[in-house]
Amino acid sequence: MEKEKINIGENIHVTVNVKNTGALTGKEGVLVYINDVAASVTRPNKQLKAFKKVELNSGQSERLSFILTPHDLSFIGVDLKRIVEPGDFKVMVGNEIAGFTVTK
Repeated sequence: MEKEKINIGENIHVTVNVKNTGALTGKEGVLVYINDVAASVTRPNKQLKAFKKVELNSGQSERLSFILTPHDLSFIGVDLKRIVEPGDFKVMVGNEIAGFTVTK
């Protein structure tokens, strides 16, 4: 994670290192999920927000970058308007989990 805290309206940058530990060239789909820890309405435990497909030779690694925008963090509130609420978010890529907080 680029930062531990962002303001409402800011982007958050996520980077991940992917390595092919196998003996053959392979393709991998790298998926970025978020979880809004405590929202005013019930949210899914995991929401897919970004993905990239990468092809790596045996032993090769690559650093991938993703940008999550305010739209990626938003949802439709009880008044049926799209909002971003302050609070904690988790970002999950593969078996890695990191977090950040959105502040006013």
